[in-house]
Amino acid sequence: MPKLRFRAFGEATNRIPVDMNGEGKAESLVDIFAINVFDRPKMKKYLSEEAYESIITSIDEGKKIDRKIAGQVASAMKAWAIERGATHYTHWFHPLNGSTAEKHDAFLSIDIKGQPIEVFKGDMLVQQEPDASSFPSGGIRNTFEARGYTAWDPTSPAFILENTLCIPTVFVSYTGEALDFKTPLLKSLALLDKAALSVLEYFDKDARKVYATLGWEQEYFLIDESLYNARPDLALCGRTLMGHAAAKDQQLEDHYFGSIPARVSAFMRHFEVEALKLGIPIKTRHNEVAPNQFECAPIFEEANLAVDHNQLIMSLMDRIARQHGFRVLFHEKPFKGINGSGKHNNWSMMTDTGTNLLSPGKTPKNNLQFLTFLINTIKAVHDHSALLLGSIASEPNSHRLGAHEAPPAIMSVFIGKTLSAVLDELEQKVTDQKMTPDEKTELKLEIIGKIPEILLDNTDRNRTSPFAFTGNRFEFRAVGSSGSCASPMIVLNTAVANQLMKFKDEVDKVIAKGIKKDEAIIQCLRKVIIESKKIRFEGNGYSQEWVDEAARRGLPNISNPLEAFKTFLLDSSVKLLTGNGILTKRELEARYEIRNEIFVKKVQIEARVIGDLAINHIIPTAIAYQNTLISNVKGLKELFPNEWEKLADHQHALILEISEHIHAISHQVNEMIERRKEANQVEDIVEKAHLYGKNVKPYIESIRTHIDKLEMIVDDEMWPLPKYREMLFIR
Repeated sequence: MPKLRFRAFGEATNRIPVDMNGEGKAESLVDIFAINVFDRPKMKKYLSEEAYESIITSIDEGKKIDRKIAGQVASAMKAWAIERGATHYTHWFHPLNGSTAEKHDAFLSIDIKGQPIEVFKGDMLVQQEPDASSFPSGGIRNTFEARGYTAWDPTSPAFILENTLCIPTVFVSYTGEALDFKTPLLKSLALLDKAALSVLEYFDKDARKVYATLGWEQEYFLIDESLYNARPDLALCGRTLMGHAAAKDQQLEDHYFGSIPARVSAFMRHFEVEALKLGIPIKTRHNEVAPNQFECAPIFEEANLAVDHNQLIMSLMDRIARQHGFRVLFHEKPFKGINGSGKHNNWSMMTDTGTNLLSPGKTPKNNLQFLTFLINTIKAVHDHSALLLGSIASEPNSHRLGAHEAPPAIMSVFIGKTLSAVLDELEQKVTDQKMTPDEKTELKLEIIGKIPEILLDNTDRNRTSPFAFTGNRFEFRAVGSSGSCASPMIVLNTAVANQLMKFKDEVDKVIAKGIKKDEAIIQCLRKVIIESKKIRFEGNGYSQEWVDEAARRGLPNISNPLEAFKTFLLDSSVKLLTGNGILTKRELEARYEIRNEIFVKKVQIEARVIGDLAINHIIPTAIAYQNTLISNVKGLKELFPNEWEKLADHQHALILEISEHIHAISHQVNEMIERRKEANQVEDIVEKAHLYGKNVKPYIESIRTHIDKLEMIVDDEMWPLPKYREMLFIR
């Protein structure tokens, strides 16, 4: 094993940047953008005018697509794809394991005369029947009930990836239950559109549609492929289960926004070009805080498309990294002691007329609109803060949240002191009584009218807040780097839509009492401000003072992912999601079971891996070094019979210390195995997850502590696994 480590070290240090784009020749980003996407311009080119108008109307208005039109679209899509070199097609979907799935079929068929032909019909585009038996279902279907359906999502355009036409689809069971993330996401987006439009009737009667927009920020680590392959824990678990901190890591703060290493830059340029060809509007790249940690981010897009693009780019980055001798790590905490990785979700709402509903306007009327959507979003987060935490909870993300590098496991909203003062002033100056003309004028001109002016230089970013307003959007910072954006977006869209519908009902009731529209809106906003005030926090979310203050406010603090999963079954969560038609009670229960099952499997794999490495790699290495020390002591005793005890004092202490660590590791591995066996006897997945979390998971960290101590004792030439200083600083 030490030979593998040093061979990997040699290979890593001798790599040079790989130019995959043709001798450094830059391509026009505009010319290559979306060339592998069957987008609207290509639809217009390949479809008849009637078919094009029909499909666009169906997409924009959410109407069912006529089968005849679907046949024309399939024919046009096939013609375009074959011209681009495609030979296969697949329905591309997001099962509940958090990744993407695809089954490739060739366009090739054989006609009645035995001759090869290329076929892709409307029914092949609209619906497929993949084997659903091995995807997570949470008990919705049995293993022997393999049938499931994928159905075309026309709102997310088809694309070509490595000679395969990929068609974004939803995935449902034979009995109609959602087995994916996209189905409830699309429902939540439709609900938000309807709810936001109803409130917009007070302000903008020209708007016909409201889109949720999403701009994700994808953080990741890069590690040389040879070093990765020499670390079984990274290969099997996505994170290091052992490894002593390097003497230098991120403490000098010299990596963040630093010069991008040449090999990394070549990788970035390569995957960005491929992403642009797929219509992913990648905009930003930079070094992150930790060594060998980086970030990429696109321009914001409609949320459904943005979710698809994030899933696609993670797959793309993984594939392209290998071509550059790298492996990309999306795990939230691949290295202990340094920053982990998140995926900030920048969320807003946009009308079809181009208005960002979370951006202040130029008039008091527009600013009242802004405040309406801002304050109701805060109230939605207040009412469903626990479920929002549950939506981003996972075993990997639990290693990151609250670790003074990411938001705490307490949901709060940051809007900035200046905007917070505006809300406080509205609370104080507005009453349930009818306002005088002078009071209305003062409110509109002195408070609401000055919002753009006061926000211009007062929209700081609180990096300790899990949900922060940053000028024209909310940034949900607690989302983990490996997770799907769809889960938090489903909850956020639904919660905001639900609150907007409540608000509309309240305002209409006040108007019905004879109060004018603007005054009714302001009165109802004051009520919402008061009801949601405890969720607002402007201070340091990392501090113990905030933990104590949050407890006094009654805000949930859910650091244990198993407890966070339970938020799916809260009465308020069930009412929100089932009452609005997003998920059925059975689908919610299934998602709860699936998250517990994934937790069990991840902890189980980590326990097996650390047990194997400890017994078969670390302990033999420690014994070998211990034997070297014993031989040294024996030699000293022979050479210096009167002084050997003094001369061998250090060696003797090391021999004893190594024995203590070996004994502790061996004993704890055996104990962990027994606890795992006990947990595996339990049928109920929730109880099994509880046992794995309580009785198995703690051993992983405890065993690691002893291994990391041995790493600092054993001869470096003998240590079998690449060390942190090698993995984090070879680029």
